[in-house]
Parts: sequence; C-alpha cells; structure tokens
Amino acid sequence: MTATAPRTDTRTMTMIAAINNALDLALEQDDTVHIFGEDVGVMGGVFRATDGLQAKYGIDRVFDTPLAEAAIVGMGIGMGLAGLKPVAEIQFAGFLYPALDQVLSHLGRYRHRTRSRYHLPMVVRAPYGGGVHTPEQHADSPEAILAHTPGIKVVIPSTPADAKGLLLSAIHDPDPVFFFEAIKLYRSVKETVPTGDYRIPLGKARIVTDGDDVTVICYGGMVEVAQKAAAAAQSAGIGVEVIDLRTLVPLDTDTILASVKKTGRVVVVTEAPRTGGFHSEISATIAEEAIEYLRAPIVRVTGFDAPYPPFTAIEDVYRPNAVRVARAIKAVMGY
Repeated sequence: MTATAPRTDTRTMTMIAAINNALDLALEQDDTVHIFGEDVGVMGGVFRATDGLQAKYGIDRVFDTPLAEAAIVGMGIGMGLAGLKPVAEIQFAGFLYPALDQVLSHLGRYRHRTRSRYHLPMVVRAPYGGGVHTPEQHADSPEAILAHTPGIKVVIPSTPADAKGLLLSAIHDPDPVFFFEAIKLYRSVKETVPTGDYRIPLGKARIVTDGDDVTVICYGGMVEVAQKAAAAAQSAGIGVEVIDLRTLVPLDTDTILASVKKTGRVVVVTEAPRTGGFHSEISATIAEEAIEYLRAPIVRVTGFDAPYPPFTAIEDVYRPNAVRVARAIKAVMGY
C-alpha cells in the first residue's frame, strides 16, 4: 500500500475529530462502508467518534447494535464476506473478550481457510488504555492478544493526523484490522490534519525524535510519555531516538533495527501488563536480529501483572510515566 498525497487543505483537529473526519470521508466515498456498534448511531458514540454520521448517511449505513460484542464481530464477519466494508466499534477494548471466539476462530482465518479466494475487509475500532481514571475494564490494553492471532492486523495511532491516515488505510485494507485508540489522546492533542483523502501505509513506523544514544520504542498513549522522557534526557546530554510503531502487525522491523544498530541501547514502553506483552515480542526480535549491536540489556517499562486499577490515583502508579522511562534510559546508559 502506498500513501496518498495529502491535499493542501488542512484543519486543526483533535484525535477524536480526525477519526470522525476519516469515517465521514469513508462513508461518503464508498457506499459499501457501514458503521455499527453500541451507541454509535443516535448518540454518536460515547466519545462522539461517530457524531452526526447517522443523521448524514442514514440508519442503514450507521446503526446501533445490542450490547453483544460477539454478535457485533460475528455480524461484521458476515458483512465482510458479503462484499461490504464493515467498521465495527467495541465501546471499550476491555469489552472485547466475549467476542474472542469470533475473532480467534473465524475473523483472521478466512483468507487462509479459502486459500485466498476470499478476503475479509473489516475494521474493529476500540478505545483502549488509561490516563483518565475510568472504571474497571475500561482501560485494558489487549493488543498482544490480537497481535498473536494470525491473519489480523493491529494499528495504534498516537496523533490526530496518524489516526485519520491510518484509519482510512485500515478501512480500505483487504484484511481485518483492529484499530486501537488511546483514550488519553482523544482530546488532549491537537494538530493540523489534511481534510481530504489522506492515507498512511500500514507497517511503517514514525521516528518522532532523532538521537544517537538510546532508542525508545513505543506506540499509542505511550508516545507522549516517551517524548517527555526524551526531552528530560536531552537536557542531560543524552540523545534519545523515539520510535512510534504505529502498527504492531505488520511490524516495521527495518526502522527498529536501523535505530538499534545506531544507538546500541533500547527501552521499550507499553502500558499493557508485563508478562506476554507485545513489548516482549519487540525485545525478542531485537535480540534475534541485532544482539551484536547492543551495549546494554533491553529494558521494558510496562504496566503490571494485575488488572488495571479503576478510578483511583493508583492508576498513576500502574501506568508508565516519564519518570519511569527516564530511569530506564539512565539504566541503559549506565550499564
């Protein structure tokens, strides 16, 4: 997939506005695109990602579903096989678990099952992650479960422009894509975003800051955390290269390995639990492909092996912050 040239027209948007803009454009350009999920129609979504779209495109194109995640994904599978482009919303990523049978047993398998005679173009959007003191199961980070499922792509943007460009690419991708959106970033970040058809290819990471001493690898809500830690390290004379993966599957190993070979020191930052997280996959890839370049052990900064804490200020201890990342940078520099 190649990136389309963005139009010169731009507008300052939050991430939630950029997502709404992408969905609006997709509905306008392609009448096979349908959006559905819990409260996405009349209400416009709990975060207003689909605000105004049902009124504009009608109840047949944008519609509410029962509170039944397995039914949402299962219906999307049928729609995709019938030639439509379903865009389903799971209201929070932590609500996904009832649908895992549909995901693991069916969604990712159709290309393989039919020897590529059938593709399944479906996008599943879901808010994920912490930072806003949500209730239980509203801040989970289940991306590793999806990344471990063959046939499924996993996309996690960190900026409004990336959210729009990656979402449009995901909608027009022939395979199923899970699109996780960091709740913390929905309205806390604004930037100029192209207003026209604008796509970013899946599988291409973004170098956020250049540096020669340490590579910090992150995605989604952890990118702004890594940037703060990198700024603090820079003031101490340490050059930090922050890599925003953008997509976990496919993974841009070329960008990762090129940076590791330059710096020789690596910190991987995610807010998911430590054991079995995607951070471990990144670390293993580096160990297999570039261990001779490492000057220090890889350090992971993650959540903990416990359910995400609801509501309370304990969240500020669970969720990685710039101080924890800065300590990890100091550790690899001092090895």
